[in-house]
Amino acid sequence: MPDLLLELFSEEIPARMQAQAADALKKLVTDALVERGLLYEGAKAFVTPRRLALAVHGLPGRQADQREEKKGPRVGAPEQAVAGFLKSAGLASLDQATIQSDPKKRDFYVAVVEKPGRATTEVVAEIVPDIIRKFPWPKSMRWGSGTLRWVRPLHSIVATFGAEGDEPEVVHFSVDGIEASNVTRGHRFMAPEPFTVKRLDDWMAKLEAAKVVADRDRRKEIILNDAKDLALAAGLELVEDEGLLDEVCGLVEWPVVLMGSFEERFLDIPDEVIRATIRANQKCFVLKDPKTGRLANRFILISNLVASDGGAAIVAGNERVIRARLSDAKFFWDTDRLNGLASRMPKFQSITFHEKLGSQAERIERIVRLAKELAPKVGAPVALAEEAALVAKADLLTEVVGEFPELQGLMGRYYAQGENLPAEVAAACEEHYKPQGPNDRVPTAPVSVAVALADKIDTLVGFWAIDEKPTGSKDPYALRRAALGVIRIVLENGLRVKLLEAMPFSWRLLPLAVQRAYLHGKFSAEAASTDAKDEPSLAAKEILGRLMAGGREGEALEAELYAPAARQQASDLLAFFADRLKVYLRDRGARHDLVDAVFALEGQDDLLLVVRRVEALAGFLATEDGRNLLAGYRRAVNILRIEEKKDGRAFAGPTSAALLKEPAEEHLAAAIEDVKARVSKAVAAEDFEAAMTALSDLRQPVDAFFDAVTVNAPDPALRENRLKLLDEIRAATRGIADFDRIEG
Repeated sequence: MPDLLLELFSEEIPARMQAQAADALKKLVTDALVERGLLYEGAKAFVTPRRLALAVHGLPGRQADQREEKKGPRVGAPEQAVAGFLKSAGLASLDQATIQSDPKKRDFYVAVVEKPGRATTEVVAEIVPDIIRKFPWPKSMRWGSGTLRWVRPLHSIVATFGAEGDEPEVVHFSVDGIEASNVTRGHRFMAPEPFTVKRLDDWMAKLEAAKVVADRDRRKEIILNDAKDLALAAGLELVEDEGLLDEVCGLVEWPVVLMGSFEERFLDIPDEVIRATIRANQKCFVLKDPKTGRLANRFILISNLVASDGGAAIVAGNERVIRARLSDAKFFWDTDRLNGLASRMPKFQSITFHEKLGSQAERIERIVRLAKELAPKVGAPVALAEEAALVAKADLLTEVVGEFPELQGLMGRYYAQGENLPAEVAAACEEHYKPQGPNDRVPTAPVSVAVALADKIDTLVGFWAIDEKPTGSKDPYALRRAALGVIRIVLENGLRVKLLEAMPFSWRLLPLAVQRAYLHGKFSAEAASTDAKDEPSLAAKEILGRLMAGGREGEALEAELYAPAARQQASDLLAFFADRLKVYLRDRGARHDLVDAVFALEGQDDLLLVVRRVEALAGFLATEDGRNLLAGYRRAVNILRIEEKKDGRAFAGPTSAALLKEPAEEHLAAAIEDVKARVSKAVAAEDFEAAMTALSDLRQPVDAFFDAVTVNAPDPALRENRLKLLDEIRAATRGIADFDRIEG
């Protein structure tokens, strides 16, 4: 079957846009072909700095013929309806239509429309120009007097279609005056002359001869292997960098790997600074000395041509730039070490963290106080946690971090070590930012853990208090990442941290204006939400008036309301943690509904215990006893809900022992009391396996009750007592989780 080859040849496409553009071209073209009935066997996209290409294999030569029956109006319909039918069906008169009968709708007209399939080349010539004009580049431009927008000026288009062994034909179309043809060009400098191509294999072979490696993955392989070989020949190791490899692959069509060097005196700079300098400014790879484990004074650069001097001039030019950049980096490094980290702290007073949350200095003070509060709970010395929290952000004002923000934290560690601060403090300077993503490691040292938790909890509580919560896909302050960081630190370190204690403590550290605004907003909404005759509304209005009045009475009232407000906000934020925990556990195979069921119980703020309870509940529900008890629970709750709705009242236990008439209900009532006591004792001891074992003992009494007892007895008192007994089943399970939230 024939193949389609499409190439869009332009000026250099930015490296960061290339991979996405290749995927977009493939999807747009293949989707359009399939939509028009042209199925294909395979497709592959190619991209180099100067060309975007697509090969589609196994296309039919033309579309299949189509036969469509179009239903028209009934016989005898108004002329206007008949005329519209004839026009839409492409008929000259009703003589070209047939009449069909319908027992309900009487006779109606039917037109049989037959459309012969079009040649694939016609379809391609129709769809490709529109795709080119509407191509989704992140940024595009116009040039000359044309109207086409493209990422860079588009020079030529190759479009050929043909089967193996045949001479392919050119698919004729034009875009903004650029005519499709079978002519392309090779490397800008080494093979700039035009040449013709036929299909994919011919295109790739001729491009290779013209010093262009069209396959992006092959270019990456060439760069990586040649760089490793060159490093090995020098007795060094390549420091691999997947992101940099992707970028330099998008900068060259014919990769040539060369090695350069810089003065050894620059090796006094931390390795990470050297690497960041060389990577950011020259897109070069660094090399490591396997004997010392540190960087060597060598680097790998990727050229886009084979130079007549073997690349000597190219290497010299890169060395010149890198020498200048490393001189700057050494100056920054030496300057930063002249003054200690503590000397930078006063500058934070003039730097705003957030207009509502105060300065960076105020935020650091909050983190210090919260870290001291958390330190005993995570096994960290309070004094070290305080010292670490105080200097953890200091490197943000250093010259190196100003130049390379990605080194924040790490440079703090280096500077702290240089000042001979305690090792725990130096480690916390770097680790308190972690984890910064799902694959990043979590801090394990107690001091680092205390500062990391304080940093993230302050961020969450602060932005929650000023109502800057994540919405949809928008999360400008990375609050989801902060919450997930807290979850991972707690769970992966096996920590017992009560969020409903830590978060209110953090809330009370916020600027007074933030707390006051929160209270005003809360009572303003309450006062406006109910009728003036309603007592809660009157109370809210009275409180609001006294708050706004200020003075000693208002201040006293504010202080009285702060603690409940802090708890309320913490409860709201805890629901956010529940959502993040569901995401975290779902990735590990846990059921989200079980997390909901456990969090629905009041006061579930110990994340480690929540997870243990979820795991025990999942194990119980996987057993036959668990499944049957869940079925019995649902039967009981469904009956209870129906009867409560019918009577307009709730039936809450306890039951009356005198009204237990049947042995099965007596047995169930006794079992419920026994199970409730055992579950309560097991949960208090944090033995969730024992709690589940106790719960499983309810299965047989519940089954026997439904087999032998009629809940809706004729005697109202007896009926009410039995409905209360069903509520007691629900109460017994509530010691573990809210079974109403369990799915399946």
